[in-house]
Amino acid sequence: MKVIISGGGTGGHIFPAVAIANELRRRHPSAEILFVGANGRMEMTRVPEAGYRIVGLDVTGLQRRLTPQNLMFPVRVFRSVRKAGRLLEEFQPDAVVGVGGYASAPVLLAATSRGIPSLIQEQNSYAGLVNKLLARRVDRICVAYEGMEKFFPADKLVLTGNPVRAEIASGNRAEALAFFGLDASRPVLLVVGGSLGARTLNEATVAALPRLQQGGVQLLWQTGKTYYPQAAPAAAPYEAKGLHALEFIQRMDLAYAAADVVVSRAGALSVSELCLTGKPSILVPSPNVAEDHQTKNAMALVQRNAALLVTDTQAAARLYDEALALLHQPERRQQLATNALALARPAATNTIVDELEKLMQPNFNS
Repeated sequence: MKVIISGGGTGGHIFPAVAIANELRRRHPSAEILFVGANGRMEMTRVPEAGYRIVGLDVTGLQRRLTPQNLMFPVRVFRSVRKAGRLLEEFQPDAVVGVGGYASAPVLLAATSRGIPSLIQEQNSYAGLVNKLLARRVDRICVAYEGMEKFFPADKLVLTGNPVRAEIASGNRAEALAFFGLDASRPVLLVVGGSLGARTLNEATVAALPRLQQGGVQLLWQTGKTYYPQAAPAAAPYEAKGLHALEFIQRMDLAYAAADVVVSRAGALSVSELCLTGKPSILVPSPNVAEDHQTKNAMALVQRNAALLVTDTQAAARLYDEALALLHQPERRQQLATNALALARPAATNTIVDELEKLMQPNFNS
């Protein structure tokens, strides 16, 4: 069995892709899995770290203004589709999976033009441009939210939820506290702004460090690569009190296990992980996304009393008032956690791989 998985750009695309690959490998240990990403994007390092081979395409997205990069866009797409076609001819995959992001388009265009079984996975409540463009060409579309027929052909849709790494909900709290050097008697706040970081969350957190120390709160703060050089020196005086600025948290299973409350952006993967781990959370949707889809993701929880919402513009004034209050409201935390768990779809990865196997059924038996 040979499968190509394409896409990336952010952790929200990469980690679901790796989860799908891991389940494929679990079921079919001899399967060959090749990732295709965009050169210069984070998948080119994250995927090899997960143990898979990746090939990069020289493809980028369209900018919102006229730039030399935009003028080169058609040329880059043409070259990338041609290179993707050569990859397909060499690798001879039995199916191709697209998870969104720049690299999905040329690979899926090349695959569908050759009649190779194809599946795309849409993580968000508002469909991404690449997936919308590919929808009529592919065989199956796996989605995480109801009502997605407004974007995609209804006969191709399968409601699966988002694939989340199986180990994400398996962290042990005692092990987690020891791993991060935290005190079991004091509350822990986890702040994550997505794999690339979030300026609003980071600025609010810098300002709140003295309050967190005074309140006896411990902090695990994923800053992202861009903001770490500013965040690290700001947090350094508080390190001995358990307030930690971290560029990237590799062991998110342990970070979730340690956390009493999570402050997070509302990317699709983050929302799915919060539900699966049953963590009380305060969601701060990014305003810098298409059609404000993170607010739609967040509201899917807020309307079910499974999370709290603070807007990006409110964050500086309100975020840490809400976080400190919630840390001292155990019954409220339990209510949010219970409702979040009820929204989890722990079988999402299995269901997606089931659908992929059905597409390959003429050649393989599951």
